[in-house]
Amino acid sequence: MPIDEQGSNRISVIIPTYNAGPSLEELLTRLQGQTLPPLEIIVVDSSSSDGTAELAQRGGARVFTILQSEFDHGGTRNYAAAQAKGDILVFMTQDAMPQEGQLLEALARPLADKKVACVYGRQLARPDAAVLERLARSFNYPEQSMMKDQSDLPRMGIKTFFCSNVCSAIRKDMFMEMGRFPEPVIFNEDLFMAAKCVLAGYGIYYSAEAKVIHSHDYSLQQQFRRFFDNGVSMRNNDWIYAYSKVGNEGKRMLLNQLKALHHERKWHWIPVMIAESFAKIAGYQLGKHHRKLPNALCVRFSMHRKIWDKLQQTGKGLPM
Repeated sequence: MPIDEQGSNRISVIIPTYNAGPSLEELLTRLQGQTLPPLEIIVVDSSSSDGTAELAQRGGARVFTILQSEFDHGGTRNYAAAQAKGDILVFMTQDAMPQEGQLLEALARPLADKKVACVYGRQLARPDAAVLERLARSFNYPEQSMMKDQSDLPRMGIKTFFCSNVCSAIRKDMFMEMGRFPEPVIFNEDLFMAAKCVLAGYGIYYSAEAKVIHSHDYSLQQQFRRFFDNGVSMRNNDWIYAYSKVGNEGKRMLLNQLKALHHERKWHWIPVMIAESFAKIAGYQLGKHHRKLPNALCVRFSMHRKIWDKLQQTGKGLPM
């Protein structure tokens, strides 16, 4: 999407940070060297102790500092969006590295179609990523771009709403029209925004050309906690929960991983895959029923314990 002479379609890149480390400098450099350079890069730092805010300032970013206790996935991004001067908001995370110089262009281009509400990019596993993480990334972020809308709901269910703020873009006017991200939210703020857009009649575009290097090798405990938070967020948003019962994407991913492990003769990873699947299912199911659990146990299970305090204040984190 070219920029016209009046400078329309200007991009504001928004990055929440906490102890981002020296790699943040390379991230800022790659963003500023894009074929479609951003108007600004906004960093909202949660009071890092490693000099992240100072590094971001030296790298040319607009920096806002908040307390760690003030962070939540929706509210912090809403705060940054309110400061943004651009027409397009690009949300990224501190550990997502653009693979090529066309990332912002590939994210912005589909937004020229007014039927497209938001765009998310392709995540490529790091070279040292474990095999299961590599297979999960390739399944969730395939080589072919696609458009998803209401017509896909009967087939894909909640996967229709899949979107990731690791690397995504939305027009600022659309972001405001859809009511911004929910807050506080412990997980899935990107999915909820995409769901509101789809249910309002818009499409979600997956751009396979918008590539970032991003992956995690979570332990079984971390997978459990991550999916516990996923279950909590779904149960606290009943308007979308019903769609989670449609489709078999989880089963398809397991079968895909199993076939790939067999093909690559990495059979010793199959028990790990089974254990990981069990951790995810157990975490998600407990998260869905978190209101029946003691609050102290919920805090222990959560990956985002500081956000749990905010959920308590709104009544969303309290047991029944």
